[in-house]
Amino acid sequence: MRLRSQAWRGSRWAAIAVAFAVAAALAVIGGRPWAGEASAVAAAAPAGAQSGPQVVPKPASMTVGSGRFAVTAGTRIVAVGGSAAALAVAQDLAGYLRPATGYQLPVVRGNSQPGAISLMLGNESAISSDPDGEGYRLNVTTTGVTLAAKTAHGLYNGIQTIRQLLPVWINSPSVMPGPWTMPVVQITDFPRYTYRGVMLDIARHYETPAAVEQLIDQAAAYKINVLHLHLSDDQGFRIVINGFPNLTTIGGQGSVGTDGRTMDPGGYWTQAEYKAMVADAAAHFITVMPEVDTPGHNNAIIMSEYGDTANPLLNGHPQDINCGANNPPVWDYTEDVGYSAMCPDSQNTWTILSAIISQLDSMSTSPYHDLGGDEVPSTLLSQSQYASFINQEAGIVQAGGKTVMGWADIAGPGTNLTGPSVAEYWNPASGSSSDTITGTEAVAKGMKVVMAPANHAYLDQKYLAGSAGNVPPTLGLSWACNTGCDVDQFYNWDPGGYVTGVTDSNVIGVEGAMWGETVVNLSNVDYMTFPRLPALAEIAWSPKADRTSTSSPAYLDFVGRLAAQGGRFLAAGQNFYPSPEVPWRLDLAASNVVAASDGGVNGRLATLSAPGFPASAITATINWGDGATTAGTVTGTPATAITVNGLYAVSGSHTYARPGVYDATLTVSAANTAPATVHFTVRWNG
Repeated sequence: MRLRSQAWRGSRWAAIAVAFAVAAALAVIGGRPWAGEASAVAAAAPAGAQSGPQVVPKPASMTVGSGRFAVTAGTRIVAVGGSAAALAVAQDLAGYLRPATGYQLPVVRGNSQPGAISLMLGNESAISSDPDGEGYRLNVTTTGVTLAAKTAHGLYNGIQTIRQLLPVWINSPSVMPGPWTMPVVQITDFPRYTYRGVMLDIARHYETPAAVEQLIDQAAAYKINVLHLHLSDDQGFRIVINGFPNLTTIGGQGSVGTDGRTMDPGGYWTQAEYKAMVADAAAHFITVMPEVDTPGHNNAIIMSEYGDTANPLLNGHPQDINCGANNPPVWDYTEDVGYSAMCPDSQNTWTILSAIISQLDSMSTSPYHDLGGDEVPSTLLSQSQYASFINQEAGIVQAGGKTVMGWADIAGPGTNLTGPSVAEYWNPASGSSSDTITGTEAVAKGMKVVMAPANHAYLDQKYLAGSAGNVPPTLGLSWACNTGCDVDQFYNWDPGGYVTGVTDSNVIGVEGAMWGETVVNLSNVDYMTFPRLPALAEIAWSPKADRTSTSSPAYLDFVGRLAAQGGRFLAAGQNFYPSPEVPWRLDLAASNVVAASDGGVNGRLATLSAPGFPASAITATINWGDGATTAGTVTGTPATAITVNGLYAVSGSHTYARPGVYDATLTVSAANTAPATVHFTVRWNG
């Protein structure tokens, strides 16, 4: 899982919240509030980018026509045939579109009708390579939209594509100006792999249920379908287990870098909170797979239960669970690994783990249970002891009806994982290197594989490191990415050909792993996760392509489409890293303006998304429609080392000579990207 020296240490830093100003705030024009009687939006595509839909992940097949379909105040969303499952997804679509459009978008049962967005379930024979029913067909014409799929999950994937066909401002939580149009297009789409995951470590730094639910919503937009939740590690145990209160009251108190819990008090979830999160994930068609890492990475468990002599479920001698390097055990809130282990010969070990496994699996929707299994030095447990531990725990998992999953170490000598099992390959090694042995061992034992090589899929790695720089300066590690891993590293690899002998017949999917040593809140997580998770989502969803270099057509096409996601992130108030590898574009939204009684206009004219561009690098020019042209002013939240800039406000001032209606134009420009232009109407009633 994490190949590094115990001497490494992480830095401590304060959490910095991101403030994103969405365009709901009122600006004053000549002493009056704005009046938005009509509106306009504009987007600038980066130079050389394709002019078609900018959808991520790229659909399996897409044909673009001419014209556009407009979502208006009169648009209905129809669940064709009255299917309850289709109706639920139709309501999801309405929920996504209502906040930004301000439209009612009634959801009804019935037949497809002109001007409507229609969702239908049926046997979609055109989607032949879709065994799990996650595919969909989408047909957008100038007079209506039809989305069809075999399953509700397929429909849900389709509405994520619909969202990306609309302007970036559709992600705003408050009303933005239209028009809300999407291009005429025909799409047939289905995933390459059935498992498309994101892992979040809430053990090393506690994350709230609300933060995890936000990440679920963000990941679902890119057709991610598994949340792998790392619930326990040396520094913290995060979920209440009935019968073992010490696991959270003691084990949930700290986090990495707290130096004895003096800076970060940690935290834990109740089972009710966990169930609510699982339900929220299910509503996004994401299954939740829990992981309590064993037999190593469990100092929090050992510290909690070592002295639990009064617990009637234990035999009065719980000290025998400790096979770690320290006896008695001690807290270590650094990033050290490889010093803790639970003893396979202790009945107390199995009493504790049986309770954890049974309770977690009864609350979780994934067919898999992840038992961890990584980084247990032979100085703590011999290979035979380790294999015995894995085999016994696997039996408990399988007896509960779940499929065993773990880090690829579980495929090592002596393990006998009967029945279906999955190894997650995390080692950076590729090809036929000797360090790929865990991957080839897994295949030799008939196990399936989820690919997550750390130098292509670990979201905790810095974007730039070592001689290349230090970005971000206070977040991330670099053991797997000595010079950093930007978007290109996450995109330019093939899961089905990364390790010699591990092919697509063995691989079931891909996972991005967000380890928690240096991230203390969702803003930090988002900065490290995006835009790299969309790259992994495309690797896992889209058809196999020649993803080999930054000059390949596939990569150039991808970063062009990825550029359009910046405005979506900003509109939603989501933090991300404005990678210099991505040709981020400018997006504008402007409202009509009513001049003051003296003909004066003075205030905000538009909202601007400009990822990675400081306000000082942006030039704004306003043609007021009466022959006058003046410079505009760009203001907004400046970026920090771990936050992207917020949405900018573009303001200007002008006084008209006579009453009238004026067609004004605002143009913004910045180096190395195309300018964006938007028209707005100024009314002076005199």
